[in-house]
Order: sequence, then structure tokens, then C-alpha cells
Amino acid sequence: MKRLTSYYFQDPCTPIMESLIDLHTFIMFYVVGIVVLVSLALILVVYEFYLVQPPQLSDSLQARTVIHCTWLELFWTTAPAAILVSIALPSFALLYAMEEKGDYHLSVKAIGHQWYWEYQLVADYRWLTSLVQFTFDSYMVSDDSLEVGQFRLLEVDRKLVLPVNTPIRVLTSSADVIHSWALPAAGVKMDAIPGRLNQVNLYFNRSGIFYGQCSELCGVNHGFMPICLKIVLPTDFNNRFLNSQ
Repeated sequence: MKRLTSYYFQDPCTPIMESLIDLHTFIMFYVVGIVVLVSLALILVVYEFYLVQPPQLSDSLQARTVIHCTWLELFWTTAPAAILVSIALPSFALLYAMEEKGDYHLSVKAIGHQWYWEYQLVADYRWLTSLVQFTFDSYMVSDDSLEVGQFRLLEVDRKLVLPVNTPIRVLTSSADVIHSWALPAAGVKMDAIPGRLNQVNLYFNRSGIFYGQCSELCGVNHGFMPICLKIVLPTDFNNRFLNSQ
């Protein structure tokens, strides 16, 4: 079955983002139903009680049968509670999946600076004899350096390359002010706070290039510190990672 996605969400690249879109679609069914039901009730009340003369008022909508109607009060008390419970169950499951800690193959530390990102990658593979890591800075590409087909304010000089189908842990922090590492296609938005580490989980299920930006007002150049990830096959990542040491 083809996944029903919203027009204003980016194409998801992680199971978490797919679940977020599914939850959004699920809740929208309730929202549409509630809007339709309340609108019909308002139209019916206005028509019967204000536009129709009292002698023509139907017996089913007499004020004495509506104001103190037991089954009606029971309905509008229990129905919202049932709706909230049905929404809470998948929401709790999704929150648990987002916060679940597992066996990570790769750790990425994203440190926000005014105004660029510093990345520290650490991998602990079983077939390696020791822990390997490297660090690099990622700056936005200026307008006069853009190539044909590149996106203004989103391209960087060094992309963060990560493997597909690999559990990844992203740790965010900051060296100066509060930043926010946000990647909409992955369903990630994590604050980078000075002196503190925040963690978010990533698991990309398809390769490609995905863009994000700092989502916290961090200063005059807030809009000029983009995030650009390139997701590749694990074999390509291993070759690139080991050759960068």
C-alpha cells in the first residue's frame, strides 16, 4: 500500500519521520470529524432555534429535550475522553521509539558555533582493532560559490556523510549560545545547549542528500548555518571514514 503523506511534509528518510506523518494523518481524521460534527450541530441549532418560528419547532429539538438531555451530556463527556485515549496510545509508542537507547554503530557530536557546525564522528566497529574518529567544520557555501543545481542558504562546504540502515546516535551541544540541530526529513529537532549534551537517535532507511537549518535564534547570522547530510551505503561510508583518518 502506498503511504499517505502530507503535502507540506518533506519526504521521510527515517522510520521515526514516517511514524510522525502516520500519526499526523491519524489525528487529522479525528480533527475533520470533529469539525464536521460541531459545524452541523451549530447550523442545526441556529436554524431550529433562531430561524424557525417557535410553533414550527420540531419536537426532537425542543429546548426542554436538549438542555438537560442525559444521553447527550453522556456522549459529549465520554466521546472526547475516548478520542484522547485513542490518540495517546500511538503517541506514547512513538515517544518511546524516539527515546529508546540501543546498540549504536556510530556516534556523531554536533557542536553549534556562531555561525557554523562542528562535527565529531566516532565509530566502534567490531572488525576494527581500535576506536576511530575525526572532526571537521561545516560552513555554508556563499552565493558566489554556488554551482548549478545547488540550493542557496542550504549548501555547505563539507557535508556530514552517514551510512544508511545503521543505528546512529547524535549528541548536540554548543560552544557559545543555544542552537538547534534540525533535520525535517528525519523528524529531528534537538537543541544544542552550552555545557550540556542532548541525544537523538537516527536510522536512515534510504540514501540521498537531506537539508536542515539551525532552528534557534542564535544571533545575527542565524539563517546562515545550514545542515547538510549525505546518506550513502555502508561500504562507501567505511571507505570514506577510514581514508579520512
